[in-house]
Amino acid sequence: MSEYLSLLMFPLLMLFIFAGVQIAFAMMLVASIFGLLLFGDVAAYQLLTKIEETATNAILAAVPLFIFMGAILEKAGIAERLFRAIHVWTANLPGGLGVGAILLGTVFAAASGVVGATEAVIGMLAIPIMLKHHYDKRLLSGVICASGSLGTAIPPSITVVVLGPVAGVSVGSLFSGLLLPGLMMAVLFLLYVIIITYLKPELAPHSAADREHFSMAEKLQVTVTALLPAAALIFTVLGTILLGLATPTEAAACGALGSVLLALCYRNLSLAVLWGSCKRTVSISAMILMIVMGGNMFAGVFFAAGGMAIVQSMLMGTGLAPWAILALILLIAFLAGFVLDMMSVVLIIIPVAMPVVRLLGFDEVWFCVAFLVILQTSYLTPPLAPSIFYLRAITPPEITLQHMYRGVVPFIVLQLLVLLSVLLFPQVALYLPQVMGGPAWQ
Repeated sequence: MSEYLSLLMFPLLMLFIFAGVQIAFAMMLVASIFGLLLFGDVAAYQLLTKIEETATNAILAAVPLFIFMGAILEKAGIAERLFRAIHVWTANLPGGLGVGAILLGTVFAAASGVVGATEAVIGMLAIPIMLKHHYDKRLLSGVICASGSLGTAIPPSITVVVLGPVAGVSVGSLFSGLLLPGLMMAVLFLLYVIIITYLKPELAPHSAADREHFSMAEKLQVTVTALLPAAALIFTVLGTILLGLATPTEAAACGALGSVLLALCYRNLSLAVLWGSCKRTVSISAMILMIVMGGNMFAGVFFAAGGMAIVQSMLMGTGLAPWAILALILLIAFLAGFVLDMMSVVLIIIPVAMPVVRLLGFDEVWFCVAFLVILQTSYLTPPLAPSIFYLRAITPPEITLQHMYRGVVPFIVLQLLVLLSVLLFPQVALYLPQVMGGPAWQ
């Protein structure tokens, strides 16, 4: 009977969330209620064990390090310097400012992995300039939302750092598996902006008076001083993980130190920058790790009560083909992304889905990559798209929600094309993990 009772944990969790209880505390509260109801005093020991597991998980140590790195890049003005450097090369392309914003999103995502921070930085840098050049507000909104969302799809992603241990999959394998789909997404975004602004110049007006001319010497100078150091930082983080030279936590530590040294070299490092970065790191890390702890407690009670066995038997008993069951899991993840943040979706769905995925014989890395792509798509999809709420917070009133909703649609279609390519051609996600080989970097 307890296993059927455990199924009520999900409706109660949704009830608490819609009542305004923060997701971390909602999961802890539901876990405590059902734990005491089903197991009595023993539940206290079980829940404390989950807290200890979260606190001693070495992989999760990478979370504050990656957040600190992104905070330093933002507060020390390194992201602004990068945007200017990219703009030198893209200024005279069709939709050059949009192209520059997407490239900055790609670089910043590869250097920090924090989605909200990426979108906020790109928006604050690019929106005033794009408005000054009379860019179409729908295109502007779509570009900023899409480029900011690349923090999920391009490693190192904080979401991947959390997903790996929960799914029981190597974080290094997930990083390498996600790299090609993430870059495909960025390339499709770039091609769309260039093609649409070439066919419809009125979307991104580019008069002769607006054209900026940079000599090759200027371009090379800005590349050496801004782009190459950023590339070195990205290799320090991502390259060392993919080559098996460092664990994600070690690479994150090197990246955090590298960002501080970079800020020091640019003479932008100050006590105010360090203090602001540390405060931001503590705030975001506490939020993420509280959600992870709540998710572990929730999943622990659900598993112990036999809920997993019931869900598994229900899915397998539908008589659906394995592909249909997989599609159903991804659809649930997509819908959950409307109302929950990414971490919560990972912590609620992945513990339930992974045993089913393994039972059906699907590759674990491949499924996790597809799951992350669908999660990123839900992050952009109206009406409850988190990316739009981030954008709403940093845009002037003249850019309306209607502009944002219409602007993200083409980018959602492009993300679905990437998802389709991952599902139909598994090697898109599996080629790099197979080529890299080596140990399962945990």
